[in-house]
Amino acid sequence: MSSASELAELRSAVRDFLDGKAAPDAARYDAQLWSRLAGELRLPALAIPEQYGGDGFGLVELGVAMEEAGRVLLPSPFFATAALAAPALLASGDREACVRYLPDLAAGRTTATLAVAERDGSWAPERVVTHAVRDADGWALTGEKHFVVDGTTADLLLVAARTDDGPSLFAVDRRAAGLRAEPMPTLDSTRPLAKVVLRSTPAAMIGAAHPIVDAALGVAYVALAAEQAGGARLCLEMSASYARDRYQFGRPIGSFQAVKHKCADMLVQVELAEAAVREAARVAGTDEFPLAAVTAHACCSRAYMYVAMENIQVHGGIGFTWEHPAHRYFRRAKSAQLLFGGPAMYLEKVLDRLGIGEE
Repeated sequence: MSSASELAELRSAVRDFLDGKAAPDAARYDAQLWSRLAGELRLPALAIPEQYGGDGFGLVELGVAMEEAGRVLLPSPFFATAALAAPALLASGDREACVRYLPDLAAGRTTATLAVAERDGSWAPERVVTHAVRDADGWALTGEKHFVVDGTTADLLLVAARTDDGPSLFAVDRRAAGLRAEPMPTLDSTRPLAKVVLRSTPAAMIGAAHPIVDAALGVAYVALAAEQAGGARLCLEMSASYARDRYQFGRPIGSFQAVKHKCADMLVQVELAEAAVREAARVAGTDEFPLAAVTAHACCSRAYMYVAMENIQVHGGIGFTWEHPAHRYFRRAKSAQLLFGGPAMYLEKVLDRLGIGEE
């Protein structure tokens, strides 16, 4: 794990690079920005082992980058590639697949995503209906995937499908025959989601879906929580700045008790969110991690929603307009909260980890 000073340097470098690159209302994949992120900062390589062309850091460093990405609603496949696909490949234990795909992911030559959820939005592999059939040429997949992050632009899709031996994970090239990706209408236009249709699409098996998806989602929960914490911190800073600069009755509105209380409550939520996500990243690889990961996502989901809503309230009338960026953070807060199933899902997982779920 990097030292505090090294983490501060990483945060400063990422923030300086992303300054002025906030996502517009209808963000689209920016290939040039992605190329610079990979070439100048090597962000996709952060948490990929050196043996596969990465920089060999861990979830702590990835979390710092995700916090900074969350501040600007970064319009790139960074989350899908570095926090969904790469962890799934590493969790597979398939060295051949790692050697084949990870160096290109680390270098930014390939973007990737994980496609598990279907029409019901569940990320549980046992609920997968998409099926895989083996023939003389290998495996072929048929079915539909929904809510696939960056699914229309990803070069590589890791797809969960059912076989006679149970759910498995397969690698699918975006240009493969029988694959069609369609953009889905979303609340948050800065995080594109797709419906992916597969019709006898050639695929390569990577491994059993359950352990791979569970491991990948643990990393994704923490990465998403870091992004949520970064967005929440930006909303707090936005509110505090407005409260200092906006005058009513000859005084800055930040001097009014009601606004003071709002900002103080927002600060409490942000500090709690940051503490939760950084602790979860710190214990990665230990027995504490599964519970810490889902707890961080639960905590940061609640905090981001609260702070994003209060940010609009502090800004008053201007905060409700399309011209002000407050609504974009509210939309990201809600979409991030629901991305992996919403409060019911992650609270149920917390109970399961604590051993007090349904018997």
